[in-house]
Amino acid sequence: MTAAGVNGVPANGGEATNDADGVHDAAFDVDGVHVAAFDVDGTLTVRDCVKPFLLRVGGWWGVLRAMLRRPAATLRAMAGLDRDRMKEVIVGGVLRGRKVAQIEALGEQFAAQVHDGWLRPDTMERLRWHQRAGHRIVLVSASLGPYLRPLGRRLGVDEVLCAEPGRAGDEFTDRLQGANCRAAEKVRRLDAWLAAGRLQGATVWAYGDSAGDRELLARADHPLLVKDVVVSAVPAGFES
Repeated sequence: MTAAGVNGVPANGGEATNDADGVHDAAFDVDGVHVAAFDVDGTLTVRDCVKPFLLRVGGWWGVLRAMLRRPAATLRAMAGLDRDRMKEVIVGGVLRGRKVAQIEALGEQFAAQVHDGWLRPDTMERLRWHQRAGHRIVLVSASLGPYLRPLGRRLGVDEVLCAEPGRAGDEFTDRLQGANCRAAEKVRRLDAWLAAGRLQGATVWAYGDSAGDRELLARADHPLLVKDVVVSAVPAGFES
């Protein structure tokens, strides 16, 4: 997707850097390329997006029916506190059999709602700083592709890596396509994207707000935990 198209996480929400002014050795960079990876729900937005989208598609009855349709899987997921399994049960149950075109149309509408009313002003200002600096922007999120891709286009980011509902022809299935994009899977997806673009040596910035972002933040050269903090528009040490 194109535009148009810890070492340790600081407890106070500040950036962790490897030297005094936050600038890495140029030998580490790929021609000075920087990549900023943003989680979405709670990081770029003020709230979760998955549940409201599924409710828009299927309503409360659709969510309940999804859980009742696969009771054994639901009970196993609940007993093991397996969030990824539970997500597949609910997402797959709500979207199963629905036309891809219909859901993607709803996704476009939902993305407009998120863009117009649910974005965090502070982290959006930081994203815009990265764009003005010429950095590549990637959304790395457990949110769902049908609305996250159109949101990414509205934000002008370079790529969207996210949870994808399974498809069979022109309909959705009751499974996710691959693993849920959280925790270690976020790092795997980001590293694969970097490798595909020959950007393995790029300087990576990462922003997240939850335990599901821990591995992504640990992967970054400049990690920032944004939960319960106001993020400055420009990172410390980079003011002009």
